[in-house]
Amino acid sequence: MESIRSTALEPTRRELAVLPAWQRAGRMVPVYGLPILTILLIAFFSAVLPHTFPTLLNLRSILGDKSIIALLALAAMIPMMAGRIDLTVGYGIVMWHVLAISLQTQLGLSWPAAVLVVLLLGTALGLLNGLLVEIAQIDSFIATLGTGTVLYALALWHTGGRQVVGSLPAGFTELYTASFLGIPVAAIYVLAISIVLWIFADYLPAGRMLYAIGANQRAASLNGIRTRRFVIGAFVASGAIGAFAGVVLAAKLRIGQASVGLEFLLPALVGAFLGSTTIKPGRVNVWGTVIGVTILAVGISGIQQFGGAFYIEPLFNGATLLVAIGIAGYAQRRRAGERALPRPAPVKNP
Repeated sequence: MESIRSTALEPTRRELAVLPAWQRAGRMVPVYGLPILTILLIAFFSAVLPHTFPTLLNLRSILGDKSIIALLALAAMIPMMAGRIDLTVGYGIVMWHVLAISLQTQLGLSWPAAVLVVLLLGTALGLLNGLLVEIAQIDSFIATLGTGTVLYALALWHTGGRQVVGSLPAGFTELYTASFLGIPVAAIYVLAISIVLWIFADYLPAGRMLYAIGANQRAASLNGIRTRRFVIGAFVASGAIGAFAGVVLAAKLRIGQASVGLEFLLPALVGAFLGSTTIKPGRVNVWGTVIGVTILAVGISGIQQFGGAFYIEPLFNGATLLVAIGIAGYAQRRRAGERALPRPAPVKNP
């Protein structure tokens, strides 16, 4: 069963080659519209907030704060390539950040061992999700909503509604506080994982097979692609990256609390969905996802510096998602209509 259907809109080189320059530019607007809008937003906020927005402090704040959302968005993107959705990226981070601290402060594990346990459990959760979707044939939305809710309940039971606190080693907290050439290390994680996923998705046969499954699983299966194996693998990768995001969150907060983490679910999914409207419109892609999270971060940072109320962030996330998906749907219908028009008959030579 599929929760998401791929509807690729990116123009091909053959299509662009036969178009005049102005039509070619029009076809490229959906591809680079979101990056252009991001640059315009940065220019606008820099002009009206010259003392606070275009500063190194604000840049470091955006890179550090939104890196966890970017990691979750990349995790959510992988099952989306195969036409599935993974809601446990939001629920799981609640458990993973609590567990990363509990294993050190309550069980006395070293921080590398605690991180390894969390990553293994995250991978196991991804495997469970994949088995529920492919073996039990439960829709991915329902399956991951169920496992995510159970995981959230376990986090509440484990903490008893209280904060998990204790002394954490510097090596663990530096997983978030360290920097490289002035860039927060969390942003380096995002860049490294993005490059790996970009190579996987665009240059390896496995990535193309995932896209083929997302476009039409039946056709992919008839062409010899082991769809079940690839879909399960996508959930496993998503679970591992989601668990890593939980570790980074724990290093950032230094306390475990079951009420923290769920607020990351919506912006992560918004970032992934926004990513499907740019660079390669109509299907999720790595750099589109990164740009999607970036425009959310820039917009929310600028609005907050204007003195926006506390409800502005979820309002901005939800409204941006509706607008982006609406525009993508309109473009898809328009493109489908153009393709349905009869082509003119070729002119015969006298």
